[in-house]
Amino acid sequence: MHPMQDPKALHDHRPLIIQSGEGVHITDIDGRRFIDCQGGLWCVNAGYGRREIIDAVTKQMEELAYYSLFPGSTNVPAIALSQKLTEVAAEEGMVKVSFGLGGSDAVESALKIARQYWKLEGQPDKVKFISLYNGYHGLNFGGMSACGGNAWKSSYEPLMPGFFQVESPHLYRNPFTNDPEELAEICAQILERQIEMQAPGTIAALIAEPVQGAGGVIVPPASYWPRLRQICDKYDILLIADEVITGLGRSGSLFGSRGWGVKPDIMCLAKGISSGYVPLSATLVNSRVAQAWERDAGFTSVYMHGYTYSGHPVSCAAALAAIDIVLDENLAENARVVGDYFLAKLLGLKEKHRAIGDVRGKGLMLAVELVKDRTTKESFGPADAYPLAISEACVNNGVMIRTIVNKLIISPPLTFTKEHVDEVVEVLDRAFVANPW
Repeated sequence: MHPMQDPKALHDHRPLIIQSGEGVHITDIDGRRFIDCQGGLWCVNAGYGRREIIDAVTKQMEELAYYSLFPGSTNVPAIALSQKLTEVAAEEGMVKVSFGLGGSDAVESALKIARQYWKLEGQPDKVKFISLYNGYHGLNFGGMSACGGNAWKSSYEPLMPGFFQVESPHLYRNPFTNDPEELAEICAQILERQIEMQAPGTIAALIAEPVQGAGGVIVPPASYWPRLRQICDKYDILLIADEVITGLGRSGSLFGSRGWGVKPDIMCLAKGISSGYVPLSATLVNSRVAQAWERDAGFTSVYMHGYTYSGHPVSCAAALAAIDIVLDENLAENARVVGDYFLAKLLGLKEKHRAIGDVRGKGLMLAVELVKDRTTKESFGPADAYPLAISEACVNNGVMIRTIVNKLIISPPLTFTKEHVDEVVEVLDRAFVANPW
């Protein structure tokens, strides 16, 4: 069964079978070559065919294919990667790392850590979580319960109790204002009202993405994340930054929260951590959180969490090589520069094609939102064929692009150049011309 798809849909729409990749390009089994504007799935930050990562994985497989981190043992790559991650996240104050296999694992670990932290701190009633509308936090039951969209949850209800969502600052779609800073303050006040209604003494953490990804690449106003930090401090609530997409450069800073000048208490990393070459995730905590485990609280001090493949040596070896590429080639800065150029080019397309209602993004995570009417902002729905017609026209002309209902999602490798942008924008332009609205 393919993720996020009705199995019956495969009868009429066969998936592309991708066979190889090089740089920012992928090739299918029929020999057709595409610019990959998906970056795999937000994750192939370093690009395809990177010899550094391939060699690191091969060497590690030859040396030690697997050994666990469960009591009594560890492995060298897991130790080295823990050190590397705390070094690159030193500005955020991160000091400890817990490993998993994907973004859902990273979030699940963060939720468990937050609840256990408060038990160790002698406040066992702090068990609730607040998240944002349109937020996406994976599809394990904990993360799914924190998600802010019904499409991800409705087939699997009832969800876990103790999860509450509040308004996110979506500048294009909100009922309040068109002023970004005013919107940030309105949403901050709504958050405070929810905290006070639930009672601060019952809330473990707030979890949010620095830039919302699967919800539609929703970029908050610049003042919003600093306000989140202020509110969490005011009410003694942990702040969890879900950096599964934004972590390791995609949003134009090494970390999305760093781009807002904010230091979270817990950070969730995946996707770009290994550049998608092998499954891996990491949950990082700061010294405030880590120090709770230094107390002797009996069995409550045991971190009763982990996976068979936590800290898998091959995955950690891949991540060490992938992170070095991001740092050595300054890919976060490239994402910022090329992303700004991409955004400007897409805004130019908006002036030409009335089906484009909004263009937004930060770094190399961007979205083109399609609408039936610009004035009313009426959306295309799941049953409408138009957005798919645009993405299929792009694929037929050598650009792999992802469609989420009425949004074209763009998240290419961070090695993308302005020349690649020009190629993609030209293909998009032709797609809209061939499919006028």
